[in-house]
Amino acid sequence: MLPAIAFVSLFLVSIFWGGRIPPNVFILDVALGGLPHDAAAEALETAWSQDIVIRFTADNREWETSPTGLGLHLDAQSSVQATHGLGLAGLPFGYWLDPAVSVDQMIMRQYLEALAEDVYVAPINARYEWQNGAVAGIAGQNGIALDVDATLSGMLAAPLDMLTRDVSLVTTELQPAIASPDSLLERAQRFVSAPFELTAYDPFEDRQVSFTASPETLSTWIEAGESSLVARNAPVSDYVNSLNSTAATGSSQGGFLDTQEVIDAINLSLAAGITQAQVQMRFNPTTYEVVAGDTGYRIARKTGIPFFLIEEANPGRDLGVLSVGDVINLPSRDVTLPLPVVANKRIVVDLETQSLVAFEDGQVVLNWQISSGIDEAPTSPGIYQILSHEPVAYGSSYTLCGDAGCGQWEMNWFMGIYEAVPGLVNGFHGAVLLPNGGYLGGNTVGTPYTLGCVMSQDEQARQLYDWADEGTIVEIISSEFPPQSELARQVGARASASDDNLSS
Repeated sequence: MLPAIAFVSLFLVSIFWGGRIPPNVFILDVALGGLPHDAAAEALETAWSQDIVIRFTADNREWETSPTGLGLHLDAQSSVQATHGLGLAGLPFGYWLDPAVSVDQMIMRQYLEALAEDVYVAPINARYEWQNGAVAGIAGQNGIALDVDATLSGMLAAPLDMLTRDVSLVTTELQPAIASPDSLLERAQRFVSAPFELTAYDPFEDRQVSFTASPETLSTWIEAGESSLVARNAPVSDYVNSLNSTAATGSSQGGFLDTQEVIDAINLSLAAGITQAQVQMRFNPTTYEVVAGDTGYRIARKTGIPFFLIEEANPGRDLGVLSVGDVINLPSRDVTLPLPVVANKRIVVDLETQSLVAFEDGQVVLNWQISSGIDEAPTSPGIYQILSHEPVAYGSSYTLCGDAGCGQWEMNWFMGIYEAVPGLVNGFHGAVLLPNGGYLGGNTVGTPYTLGCVMSQDEQARQLYDWADEGTIVEIISSEFPPQSELARQVGARASASDDNLSS
C-alpha cells in the first residue's frame, strides 16, 4: 500500500496540474477548493444570482436588491483565475478571495434615484386632532430625503463592502414649513365645531346633496398653513372615496365627487374663513344599448349628447350601422358643461311647446315663445350652458351659397350653448338680418323656423342676453329627452295642463 504522504502528494498534483482550485479557497463564501475551473465559475455565478442580496437601511427601514439590479457585474472567470498560485495558502484555516466585480455607475445612480421615492418621507406641518371632546394641536414632524450623490459616492468608494454588510443610506432631514399649531388653533376649533358642510351640486338634475363629518373626522382634514388652515390631501381623499363607494351622492346617473375639486373647494373656504364649500357632481363615461328604431342621431337626441361627441367616443365604429342589442360608448355627461356652473339660474326650453322659461332661485323671471330648428336642422335637446355673449354674431348655410360665394346673416344678442358639430355653435339669439336685407324674427316665434338655434323676439332676446351669465344651465326638453330637473318638469306639467284645458 502507498503511504498516506503519497496520497496527499497525488491529490496536490491533481490540483496544481489538473486545472482545479487549490484546497480550502473561498470566494463569496462559496467553497471552491478542488473544483475544476469551469465548475468553480458556474458555482460563483449561481451564488451571485441567487444568494447575494444587497441591503440598504435608513430611518429604521430596509430595502433589498440584487447585485445586478444595482449595476454590479461579476466576472466569474477572472475571479477563478485569481486563485492561481495560491498553493496551500488555504490550509489549514481557509483563504478568502474578493470576487472580480465591475460597476455600472449609471445603473447604480438610476437605482438610487428610483429608491429615493421610497425613502422620501414628507415633512408634516402642524395639524390637529380631536382629543377628549376638543381640538388639540399636534406639532409638525420632520421628513427625510435620500441624498443620492453622497450615497453614490460612498458606494463607489468601496463597492465590495456592499456584498458583506448593509449600506447605510445618506439622508437629509426635512423641516416642516409650519411646526407649531398654536397660531391657528382657534380657527381649527371653529372649523370643527361649526360644523363644516360640503355641498355637491348636480347641474343635470338641479339638486344639491350636503355632507358633513364627525368632529373626529373633520379635525383630521386640516393642518396649519402659512396664513390659514389648509386641507390635508390623504384624509379628505379617504372621506370622498368613502362617499363615492357607498353611493352617498344619491345620483340616479352615477354621479361622483372629484377628490381634487373637493380639496380645492375646502382650501378656498378655509382661506375665506367660512364653514361651507360647494363642488359640482361629476359623471363617468357610460354605455348605451341600442333598441329598436335607434339611429346614431336618435341616440344623440335621447341622451342629450351631440352626435359628433358620441362618434368621438366610438372611434372606428360606423354609427350608421346599428343592431338591436349593440352597446356603444357614451362620453361623460360633463362634456356639455365645460364652464363653471351658475347654480341658481336655469333656462328651460320646451321644443314641443316652442317656449322658454328662465328661473332664478327657483322663481320664474322670463317666459315667452321661441322658434327652434326646423326638421332639416333641428335644435338638439339636452343639458347645456351659456358659453358666450356676442351682441352681433354671424351665420351662414350652404343654401345661401352660389357663384358669388356664400351669404351671411346677422343675429342679434347671440349666446352660444352647444356645438352642433366642431366649430358650429347653436345658441340663443334675437332678430336676424338676412343677406337680402330683410329681417327674420317677431312674426315667426312659436313655430320651428331656424337652422338649429333658439330665436326669441328681439327685445326679449336682449333681456335674456343681459340676464343670463356664462355658465347658466340651459335644459332643452322634448318628447325624446324628458325633463331632468324639477323646474323642467314644472314647465312640462304647465304645458300639459294647458293642452288639457284646450282639449276640454
